[in-house]
Order: sequence, then C-alpha cells, then structure tokens
Amino acid sequence: MGHREYNVVEIVDVLRRYLAGDSIRLIARSTGMDRNTVRKYIRDAEENGFDMDFTGDLDEVAYLIFRAVHPDGRQETQSKRDQILLPHEEKINKWLEEKKLTLTKVHIKLGRLGVDVSYSGLYRFAREHFGFGNPQNTMRMADTAPGEVAEVDFGRLGIIYDPVLGRKRVLHALVVTLVFSRHQYVFATHTQNLKSLITGIEEAWEFFEGLTRRLIIDNLKAAVVKADRYEPIFQCTFLEYAHYRGFTIDSTRARHGKGKPKMERQVPYVRENFFKGEEFKDRD
Repeated sequence: MGHREYNVVEIVDVLRRYLAGDSIRLIARSTGMDRNTVRKYIRDAEENGFDMDFTGDLDEVAYLIFRAVHPDGRQETQSKRDQILLPHEEKINKWLEEKKLTLTKVHIKLGRLGVDVSYSGLYRFAREHFGFGNPQNTMRMADTAPGEVAEVDFGRLGIIYDPVLGRKRVLHALVVTLVFSRHQYVFATHTQNLKSLITGIEEAWEFFEGLTRRLIIDNLKAAVVKADRYEPIFQCTFLEYAHYRGFTIDSTRARHGKGKPKMERQVPYVRENFFKGEEFKDRD
C-alpha cells in the first residue's frame, strides 16, 4: 500500500478521538491510518502543548503538525492564497460570524463555488483576517464495550417548510450515537413527542442492524417524568417499549454534560455541519 498524506481535518479527527479516550489501535482502525502515523501525530501534538487536559484550538495544533510533516508540500503562498480568497472575504466572514458555520463547512461551500484552496490555506486566511480559532473544552469519555451503550437526544436544527401544513416549522433532529464506534443515525422530525422518539429509535436500530444493551437518554419530556440522579421516573409507555425491546434506560443528570459527553458534541455537529448553510425543500 502506498503512503497516504493526511490533511488538517483528518489530523484533528485523530486528536479528538485521542482526547475521547480511544487507543492508538482503535484510532488507526477507525480512521484507516497506520498505527505509526497515529502515534507520530500524537507525539508531534504533545510537542506543541497537547495533552489529555488540552482546552486549546485543535485546528491550530493540527495545522502545526501538518506543516511539520509537509514542510515543502504543495501549499499556497500567502500572495496566491489571498488572491484566491480576498474576493470572497465578505462571504467567508458572514459564514463564520453571522451564520456560525464551521470552517470545515465554509471550505466545502467554497469548493462548490469553484474556489480551489487548501483547508490549511483557508485556516491561515481566517486566522489572519478574522481572528478565527477560539479555545474549546474537551472531555474524556469512559471506555465502553461494542454494542453496550447508545446515547440519544433531541436537538433543534432550524426552520424548514412543511408542505403538509403549508407553512414553515421548526425541524428537530433525534440523534442516536453508538458510544464505542461513534456510528450515528439522525432522524429528522417536526415534533419531540413520544411517537417521534420511539420512531426515531426504531429506525436507528434498523439502520444499525441491532440494538444496544443500554440507552442513555437526556431528560426528555417524552420519556422522563421526573429527572433524578438516583431514582428517575420514566414515562410508562417508553419504559414498556424498553422492556419489550430488551434494553435498559439510563437517564442523565439534569444540566450535567458529563452524563452523556458524546451527545453534547454530536447534536451541534449535526446542526452546524449538516443543516446550517444548506437549503432543503422540506423534511423528506
């Protein structure tokens, strides 16, 4: 197999997985990278201040790693980069500041317009012109076995047209994520009621071709009557559904992100990198 070069986005993914507690072997298997490559990226990151308590800008660390690995690689000069991006400066700033799109999504949208620039070049341009790159907190996830735990939560996507009612409505996403593999299923719905909750979970089981032994849910009104750390009270029908399907329900602590740290990041991921900046005709 020939040597493959990885970009900044892929290096960020390695660092995020490492912060989440994945082993080098698991990261290599999940990303398709060689273990030595993963090990080198982590070692280079540590030389730039990266550790398990890191709360800085992963994009910046990944860019430093990329530059160290490819010191003479095909990179735009500042003059060429600015020549390409300056005509789109106002649009880029609007996407980042007003629309709150991620830099990855901005890179994708520029590509659709035929703007040929590398992610690292766009990153440097955004840093220099807009001060892009704020610190982000990270949280390590405890190890779980394959098929052991799935996490589920509703998240607001935005406004979309509903042809049934003939008007615009809020669209929500029911996001189901397998904790071990991070494999994810998203069910789009206009409601957050019990029917939508069960329908979305059922579609996820079908998509995954199986179900987990335990389901961690946020304190959803459709499923949780009383949120309590030790003795939560679940909605009767949802509890019967769990018994019928054979999985155990775990509720999270109210307003406590550590109860389901993966979902706290996956819901914004779906909203920012999938829904925002796009135009959809309707839910279907």
